[in-house]
Amino acid sequence: MITITSTAESVEQAKALLGAGVDRLYIGEENYGLRVPTALSREELQEITRLAHAAGKTVTVAVNALMHTEMMAKIKPYLDFLVEIKVDRIAVGDAGVIFVLQRDHYALPFTYDASTMVASARQVNFWAQQGAVEAVLARELPKEELADMAQELQVPGELLVYGATVIHHSKRPLVQNYYNFIKTEETGKDRARNLFVSEPKKEETHYSIFEDKHGTHIFANDDLDMMTELSDLVDMGYDHWKLDGIFTRGENFVEITKCFVEAKNLIESGEFTELKAFQLDEKVRKLHPAGRTLSHGFYDLDKDAVK
Repeated sequence: MITITSTAESVEQAKALLGAGVDRLYIGEENYGLRVPTALSREELQEITRLAHAAGKTVTVAVNALMHTEMMAKIKPYLDFLVEIKVDRIAVGDAGVIFVLQRDHYALPFTYDASTMVASARQVNFWAQQGAVEAVLARELPKEELADMAQELQVPGELLVYGATVIHHSKRPLVQNYYNFIKTEETGKDRARNLFVSEPKKEETHYSIFEDKHGTHIFANDDLDMMTELSDLVDMGYDHWKLDGIFTRGENFVEITKCFVEAKNLIESGEFTELKAFQLDEKVRKLHPAGRTLSHGFYDLDKDAVK
């Protein structure tokens, strides 16, 4: 059975996404969640969890920040809060948090999410043995390599089927450092500022970049749209899909999500044709933010070409 996980930027959008038919909402707050569309308050986390459970759906909370000593000193009260509001699982990439989960016997299932680092079945299976119930697979895996991994994974591998792909994260304030270097009075550094960097002499490149309290985040040139490859992904065994709305906001993201829910339903009923995939793909592209390009990312590359 296909599981669709979708980010939610607000309580209102969470309601719309639940109504659209998603299976799981992905949310987070400012201190421990990396690259969530909106840093929600604890009250909002609790309300969205309540709404999801009332709809018979589940919630994953991002606890995927790079933990430093001062953050780890405060992690237990936050984990206690997540247990109290009965979130269904958390997304974790830091071994220190996993240690705390094990040491203190938290009844809190976790998805292993170390971003670009999760690139082999051996690594996924190691963390499965440490308690992971799922793993977020790196976005840089081509089809051939995904097919090989699928035969060995001991827990489900989640794949991004729509949204932006982070390719670099630094704890350093790189945007602010640049502003200081060029001596500008510019102050905007967040996602809403819509900044990007380009490679030298390649003006067509546009790597989105923003800075927040966790440092600097840089995203791939193209956002992912795997609509036309969904049947092949399911045939390989990848039926845990993720949709990320960090750069696609509001109602448009809800409408895009509806397209993937429709694709899921058609696949499960055996009615997902190439024509229908093309039609839904065209709809996604019309709803996608202007100025942001879409592709399959690394999926179509020869696995030996990826270093």
